[in-house]
Amino acid sequence: MTWLILILAGLLEVGWAVGLKYTAGFTKPIPTVLTLTAMAGSVGLLGLALKNLPLGTAYAIWTGIGTVGTVIFGIIVLNEPASAVRVGCIAMIIAGIVGLKMSTI
Repeated sequence: MTWLILILAGLLEVGWAVGLKYTAGFTKPIPTVLTLTAMAGSVGLLGLALKNLPLGTAYAIWTGIGTVGTVIFGIIVLNEPASAVRVGCIAMIIAGIVGLKMSTI
């Protein structure tokens, strides 16, 4: 259950990172409220996961999920470049996430 909480926290991190783009500097009320809600939920769930997981592992996985998800969103939705180097770097982040998960079984 702790890992599911951490994954959800990471997905909410993607939500608030993406949401920042749509708040227009926190001037648009609905995107701002959704972004702040996702931020609070993400950090709150990370806090719950930290009850049972090592700090470094949980934090690295949380930020890794957020990073990978945000880059994928940018590539698919915002037409950001998907160069071989960029995709390769994302693959290394995913490998790091998997390695950290496997090292804490």
